Amino acid sequence: MSKRKTKYTIGDFKLRVGRSRTGRGIFAQEAIPKGACIIEYIGKPVSKEQEEKMSGKYLFVVGRNKTIDGNIPANTARFINHSCAPNCEAQGPSGQAFIMSRRRIKGGEELTYDYGKEYFNEHIKPKGCRCQKCEPASI
Repeated sequence: MSKRKTKYTIGDFKLRVGRSRTGRGIFAQEAIPKGACIIEYIGKPVSKEQEEKMSGKYLFVVGRNKTIDGNIPANTARFINHSCAPNCEAQGPSGQAFIMSRRRIKGGEELTYDYGKEYFNEHIKPKGCRCQKCEPASI
């Protein structure tokens, strides 16, 4: 019996973790079409009480009153960096977060998505955003 393909069926894209302008990042090793499901952001479920005590940067809200801690070795998606002009976005049914391409992504391009206003204000804004849009490479 074969699995039914859905919008959230992860494609077989070649990705690599490597050095980016903001630390480690994930890079496409081949072109990825617009609207493709690239990877799932996975983690351990955390309670509201645990979430409030944690200062982790890998917490991801995946549903009403449901958060996961993505700081686990199996979660390669944790290396996707923030961008104010992202090429990906997080989507998914309640309880899951899939990273989807917002546009065609070229081979060699870093995968990015917008982490959201709360995360941005708490973790990125104080240090200054270093994404390609906010801090273009000098020519």
